[in-house]
Amino acid sequence: MKQEKLDKTPARLDFTQSITGLILAIFIMGHILFEASILISKEMMYKVTIMFEGYYFFGETYPGIISFLAGFIFVIFIVHAGIALRKFPDNYRQHMAMKRHTLGMKHEDTYLWIIQLSTGFLMFFIGSVHLYMMIAEPSDIGPYASSYRVVHEMLAPLYFLLLISVITHAFIGLYRLALKWGFMEGKNTKVSRARYKLLMRVFIVVYILVGLASLAKYISIGLEHDYSAGVKKYESQTIKMENH
Repeated sequence: MKQEKLDKTPARLDFTQSITGLILAIFIMGHILFEASILISKEMMYKVTIMFEGYYFFGETYPGIISFLAGFIFVIFIVHAGIALRKFPDNYRQHMAMKRHTLGMKHEDTYLWIIQLSTGFLMFFIGSVHLYMMIAEPSDIGPYASSYRVVHEMLAPLYFLLLISVITHAFIGLYRLALKWGFMEGKNTKVSRARYKLLMRVFIVVYILVGLASLAKYISIGLEHDYSAGVKKYESQTIKMENH
């Protein structure tokens, strides 16, 4: 009797979703910390910006590097979101069934999945806008250029929503990855899960506070700085003058 061939597509999709999710989570962790350089000083943030533009490698800045990196992350983001969509309820009946099961079970990890589902839906729109802007306008990044965008282009609300959703989504995702791939196995799985969950909450709170502090700093700079001389072009000269 001929044995039916096992379809490995769902497993491959799950693995791809896990890998792309891990890459995006690591990117978010680094991105928030690099953005937080503004809390040290405007000069530090400018140094971080030109580092990613290749200044310390090539002796001059190439904003196209930012476009390439943002484009690479955008592709991973689309792949991750596309695979994740297969788990979304695609009609009202499925949505109501999911709601009944969630309320009936009252299981914390199920609530976490619902939160990740909701934040992922929000990120699909806001994150796409942000990444497209980084691809299209790579030179408009820096202490003054970013502050101008936040305040005078009125993007502060968008960045606030993106910050909350992306950090929550990322760290819940890392928790669920650790659960899915067996990192919580040990002598006492319940203890391991509780520790990972506590770590997840701590990281969410810390990263949101750091992100909010950075956003507040950008708003402060945007409100105080005189942009009549330009946005990006005179950034380095202005910073040098302010530090002397």
